[in-house]
Amino acid sequence: MRNSVATITKRHRSTQSCSLCAAAAIVVVTVTARSFGADLLVNPKVVTIDLPDSSSQLVVSRVLSDGRVVDRTHAVEYRSLDAAVAVVVAGGLVLPQGDGQTHIVVSDDESRLKIPVVVDGFASPRPVSFRDEVLPILNKAGCNATGCHGKKEGPSGFQLSVFGTDPFADYEAIVRSGRGRRVAIARPTDSLFLIKASGLQPHGGGSRIKPGSTWYRRITRWIGEGAPFEDEAAPALDRIEIEPQQAVLSFQETQQIRVTAVDVNGQSSCVTVEARYESNMPPIADADRSGRIDAGSIPGEAGILVQYMGHVGVCRVTVPQPGIHFKRPPENNFVDALVWDKLERLGVAPSKPADDGMFCRRVYLDTTGMLPTADEARAFLKDTTADKRQRLVDALLEKDEYAVYWAMRWADLLKIDTVRVGAQNAVASVRWLRQQFRENAPYDQFVRAILTARGNSTTESPAAVYQGLGAELGPAVSQLFLGVRIECAQCHQHPSEKWKPRDYYALGGFFTGMSSQGANIFPVAGKDLENPRTKEMVLTAALGAAPADFSDSPDRRVVLVEWMTAPNNPFFSSVIVNRLWAHYFGRGLFEPVDDLRATNPASNEPLLDALAKHLRELNYDLKAFTRTLLLSRVYALSSMPNEANIRDQQNFSHAVFKPMPAEVLVDAISQATGVPEKFNGWPLGYRAVEVWDNRVPSYFFEIFGRPKRLSVCECERGTEPSISQALYLMNSPEFANKIRHRHGLARSLANSKKSPREIIDELCLATLSRFPDASEQELFVEAFDEFDRRRASEDVLWTLLNSKRFLYVH
Repeated sequence: MRNSVATITKRHRSTQSCSLCAAAAIVVVTVTARSFGADLLVNPKVVTIDLPDSSSQLVVSRVLSDGRVVDRTHAVEYRSLDAAVAVVVAGGLVLPQGDGQTHIVVSDDESRLKIPVVVDGFASPRPVSFRDEVLPILNKAGCNATGCHGKKEGPSGFQLSVFGTDPFADYEAIVRSGRGRRVAIARPTDSLFLIKASGLQPHGGGSRIKPGSTWYRRITRWIGEGAPFEDEAAPALDRIEIEPQQAVLSFQETQQIRVTAVDVNGQSSCVTVEARYESNMPPIADADRSGRIDAGSIPGEAGILVQYMGHVGVCRVTVPQPGIHFKRPPENNFVDALVWDKLERLGVAPSKPADDGMFCRRVYLDTTGMLPTADEARAFLKDTTADKRQRLVDALLEKDEYAVYWAMRWADLLKIDTVRVGAQNAVASVRWLRQQFRENAPYDQFVRAILTARGNSTTESPAAVYQGLGAELGPAVSQLFLGVRIECAQCHQHPSEKWKPRDYYALGGFFTGMSSQGANIFPVAGKDLENPRTKEMVLTAALGAAPADFSDSPDRRVVLVEWMTAPNNPFFSSVIVNRLWAHYFGRGLFEPVDDLRATNPASNEPLLDALAKHLRELNYDLKAFTRTLLLSRVYALSSMPNEANIRDQQNFSHAVFKPMPAEVLVDAISQATGVPEKFNGWPLGYRAVEVWDNRVPSYFFEIFGRPKRLSVCECERGTEPSISQALYLMNSPEFANKIRHRHGLARSLANSKKSPREIIDELCLATLSRFPDASEQELFVEAFDEFDRRRASEDVLWTLLNSKRFLYVH
């Protein structure tokens, strides 16, 4: 390849120039690297370093013959032609050693490149910026995290602002509090602040900064300069840039990230070392402290969250499965098309369709929280019409059980707790919720009714919801209906989003325009809120929006709802479709289901966007939207994985095993055994999903994770299996008594004239909604050969009830 000649241009900048960039008389180089191989690429093409304690990360890649770009940063060799100017450590990190110019040679078995390096300001560097050069070190080292000095009344009285959100307060804590004992300007290396962080003196947080490292030298230099705080603020940081923003990796491949900070003047500097990295799917791809991404052996996508001084970004990593090709299945609607598109890109073949028994049981439990009866299952299995699944879905969505089940789930989210709101108000709220789902109230009107509720909370209305959600309505509404977890922004910037305390108090201003008197809730004149920490009055505004205009509405909540339900709202429809998708498919398109942010990308963003658009086009008709999901081929896939998708965890290539909610499980056990559960204070025959009292005493509810309705988070409901659950199902007298009950299913079948094979058929239909296969039939027949009919029937029922295929929706 033709050699190119570096063109070096000098320009002078004042000593007041950007602290993120350069000092006076820095050399700026424009160059094309001298290349010995056309297919090896290095970024940056020129390395410019202007501080003795700074660094610059190289990213090396190669273009393969098929056009794919693969990272070679950690596979090539590096050599500095003048180690007195710069050296390169493993992984391509360039460190300055002295002023001057040199080249870094990057080579492998096929290619070699020479990268110009210019170091200036090493001997006479500009002063260290506390805000821009010391605080990033504390962020990366975790010193100001909530588990360390960022927590209230930090260890040994040394408290820092969380994630460095208040630079001046941090400066005061380090330099001036404690009578200035933490810094020794005359002897910087003897400073308590430095020797504790470096582990040279016992420190509860351990060693956070390696002695002699660039971080250590930078802090030492800052203290030696008098530990100043900038008199004039340097240009503010505008953004961070991440390279690459997207990467496609094979199993076990690596990719190095380079992070550049850019200030408002457009000046940039490499901050790869100071940035923090976190993966939302570590099994697929994870990142270490240096920004190196390592792909695992599971196909899928991961988002690598990059954080630096309040700015966040994400690197999207795709890990396809090699060598997998499959015939694209048919499509029932756009859901199938978008899922198949994603599976094709990842090389993940979908499972076969679920059989009728699996589908029937799944759709009953998902929509109504009930098992089909044995007669209902038998009728569906014997139905040979082509549209029977569609007719079943339509029928289930019109059942009263659908309304009861979904009212229970929303009572959980809205925190309808009988202790907090009172029994009478709880009853009224649950009745109102059931009516909304019976009448299929559009979701936007449902939310509007809740947020603008007024009147008596003892009537069938959403008025009691305000009592349930509590005083902090802003964070609750934000998380519940917008998927924005803004609560942590009350004190500091959100660690993985753009939200600041200003946004927290701006949103809270919408809920100052309401009051209560006894059981009555009514709107009043609202006001803007004051940030109690800064004493700043914050104009009321929706998230990411301009200050609200209340001239046309005396009720501030109405203005908020208008913004929320507007077609261009970036949060509202996406969050509810993700909640519904997670319920029916076992996992959200983004997880957690109420944490919508750019740094937590959906596993299939085109699908999320299409679903949100579809819901809006349906005018927020939840039943019609649910029908779209349930009639897709994706919903009807088998829960049996194949060799190509057994490791897939996020792309819906097969149905997953979903734990039944505690109320649904106890109802299923009661229905399958033919013995209803008796709840304390309730007449016999009530299903658990009908019991509005969330405080009804029940050991079953306790161990199977029924929520106490203390939070709007879905995570409050326990879903993880436990030893207590297993022991209860195997040994508890309550469970055994249901199986052995004299009026139960097992006893009635044993006393009937049915043959053993017919009894087994009935037990399988009652529990698994299907007939037994040949191996199950033969296994269970052995029980009848060995024991009497009663014991054999009870043993078969016990076995079925303790099987994973009964305990889970699949």
